[in-house]
Amino acid sequence: MREITFAQALNEAISQEMEKDPRVFLIGEDVASGVFAVTKGLVEKFGRERVINAPMCESGFSGAGVGAAMMGMKPIVEIMLMDFITLAMDMIANQASKQYYITGGQIHVPIVFRTATGLGRRVGAHHSQNLAAWFMHIPGIKVAIPSTPYDAKGLLCMAIEDGNPVLFIENRNLYAVKGPVPEELYTIPFGETDIKREGKDATVVATGRSVGIALKAADALARDGIDCEVIDLRTLVPLDEETIIESVKKTGRLVTVDDGYERAGVGSEIVTTVMRKIPALQAPALTIASPNAPVPSSPYLEDLYMVTEKTVADRVKKMMGRA
Repeated sequence: MREITFAQALNEAISQEMEKDPRVFLIGEDVASGVFAVTKGLVEKFGRERVINAPMCESGFSGAGVGAAMMGMKPIVEIMLMDFITLAMDMIANQASKQYYITGGQIHVPIVFRTATGLGRRVGAHHSQNLAAWFMHIPGIKVAIPSTPYDAKGLLCMAIEDGNPVLFIENRNLYAVKGPVPEELYTIPFGETDIKREGKDATVVATGRSVGIALKAADALARDGIDCEVIDLRTLVPLDEETIIESVKKTGRLVTVDDGYERAGVGSEIVTTVMRKIPALQAPALTIASPNAPVPSSPYLEDLYMVTEKTVADRVKKMMGRA
């Protein structure tokens, strides 16, 4: 199978869905230029009526997307960086996510909000955050976070075809990563995890770029005789609780790895979900995530701030009594 980058996989997903359905269009800041190369070339292919450069007003063009979706279109709204999604929260949390419920199913909002996160880019506190945990709290919106080019295309195609509001979170550190991706259009169902590595000593649950970190840590731990099972969630909503719980029943230990803030984060929700079904583990659960502090601007401090494979390996060793 041919290999393409994560960004190319996303571009191909959008292009194929736009070819398939004339209701699909793209709107956002500089989408015609192709920010991060994800939307590059789409304006030449589909024209400016379907690839729309919007003013720098996330609330405005997100609202335009919600309105268009309510009228039967299928917008892909690009919010360049997840930090700026705060400006569109009313449209996402109060409008898009609730229309189907408050109208008794009479109005659907088939909209995809694409946004990017990514630590380690030296861009400070306003351009680095992963706020995914916020959206796990909001009924009515699905949340997808791919970790590979294959999943990027399949999950984005699924998001566009789903018929409900979807928040699609991309880590921009993955855009240049290459992997095998089929040329044809395909979808990956939401709510199905991917067990990246089987193991018997500890269950490690991760999303996005953190999956690669968890796998590298698992390889290092294997050299010390610690066998970790690594699970890629793929989607936070819906959440594949069954796979996670069955894995933890087998290993007796739970570790979560995430680049969002630790307090009230994705990892905390996973731990709570598991503890409702498994009251006792062989060791206290670990939630490995970003500190509860703004992302530093200093490169040296940001390096200390970020979760690495060494962070994960060291903490798992301690949990296993091997430190």
